[in-house]
Amino acid sequence: MKITDDHISVFKSWQQDWNKFAREVLHVNLDQEQRNILHGVQTERMISVCSGTSRGKDFIAAVAGICFLYLTPKFNKAGELVQNTKVALTAPTARQVGDIMYPEITRLWNRAKVLPGRLVGYDIRTNYEEWFMTGFKADEHNTEAWTGFHAVNTMFIVTEASGIPEGIFDAIEGNLQGNSRLLIVFNPNNPTGYAARSQKSSRFKKYRLDSLNSPNVLQKKIVIPGQVDWEWVNDKVRSWCTMIDDSQFNEGEGDFVWEGQYYRPNDLFRIKIRGMFPKVATNVLIPIEWVELAIERWREWQKQKWIIKDPLRLGADVAGMGRDNSVLCHRHGSYVPKFYTHNSAGAAEHMAIAGMVANELNKPGSKAFIDTIGEGAGVYSRLDELGYRMAYSCKFSEGASDLRDITEIYEFANMRAYLFWAIRDWLNPANKMDAALPPIDELVEELTEIKYKFQSSGKIIVEPKDDIKKRLGRSPDYADALANTFYPEDRGTTKSGLDITELASMF
Repeated sequence: MKITDDHISVFKSWQQDWNKFAREVLHVNLDQEQRNILHGVQTERMISVCSGTSRGKDFIAAVAGICFLYLTPKFNKAGELVQNTKVALTAPTARQVGDIMYPEITRLWNRAKVLPGRLVGYDIRTNYEEWFMTGFKADEHNTEAWTGFHAVNTMFIVTEASGIPEGIFDAIEGNLQGNSRLLIVFNPNNPTGYAARSQKSSRFKKYRLDSLNSPNVLQKKIVIPGQVDWEWVNDKVRSWCTMIDDSQFNEGEGDFVWEGQYYRPNDLFRIKIRGMFPKVATNVLIPIEWVELAIERWREWQKQKWIIKDPLRLGADVAGMGRDNSVLCHRHGSYVPKFYTHNSAGAAEHMAIAGMVANELNKPGSKAFIDTIGEGAGVYSRLDELGYRMAYSCKFSEGASDLRDITEIYEFANMRAYLFWAIRDWLNPANKMDAALPPIDELVEELTEIKYKFQSSGKIIVEPKDDIKKRLGRSPDYADALANTFYPEDRGTTKSGLDITELASMF
């Protein structure tokens, strides 16, 4: 068949819109959440999808893999392959590759009828040695299998990703060069590990397939064959959820409305229906659902353009010890409109940061809370010299024996534990503080990585900052800046080092 300009135009339209290719060539009916994922794979480098049962996660992964395989290679006018494409499918076991992933690929390829190549074992092979898709079991003892899996266009699809060893992901990431993709799909059985972290990491574009949003469930009939249906979900609502009163409704618990009634899910329902992680472990300070709710409220603030009435509380975490960014958190009561980062390239810029803080303190009612352990001490000293009485020295290491949580029950080992617990109380939907946070991936990751424990004395202590840094690979600067905004200023020092109460006695 002679290739015409019309053929080229149509192919380019597919390259520009993978969902169009899925409709017109693969003849698939994707729901809106699946279409969003496919677009994400088209445009983003690393994509994470956690999903409820029978929600189509492996199906959309297969669609994305075929789109990448056929829409990314390039040929010259002589028909020679000049930009090769390789796609690898993997799962924890050979059965999962052969019984789950590859049948989806086979059905899609056969349905299209026009795609070049041939099905061989767990592969799609073409007449070009460097243009193929292959599937194989992930083996923690054979990470060298990933070595050298290079191409101009490379894609790795990992299903049941929560069961893949960390070393495999390290090996895969070593091949993410050029036009590359890493798509991981999984059921959120385990709240720890690489897959779980991907749902918090700024490196990943994140999606969740919730069975309550399936077209079959919403319309109470089979719209997309093979997906979860209303009858099954309804049975699990009755079996795995507890009916609650509307006054108990708490989105942070995963509560939802079903057939006009309010329900609270158990962990099985959260995992298998909603695509949510099980309830956070008792030693994790802040559940990710609480942060996501705060982000939704922030978006509502932006949409409604509500007037800010509360004065500014500015939290400053000043760069030092090799860190590049100083972070300023702007909080007005329940609303955090923004964080500001200043890159100092690892150098101390006390005057520049002091100037930024001073500019905010010139606004009526504003207060600034500066971490004065390290480089922040220089900023605080400069503001002190300039006579800014509403700048407060905040030290995470200072005592907190007289401070309590919102319930007046818990005590804290130090100021750091108190401040981060204050964030927890603020974000907890049950406390109805309507916290609103901007959608910053680094902030989400930092807040949900913090762990705590009870000392033998009964006081709460937050894990060392170095432990958090090891897991994140960086300092939790956004979380620290936010924590500073909760510093109890009646304990602070002002100009000339006087206690606030001492200063007040002079007037």
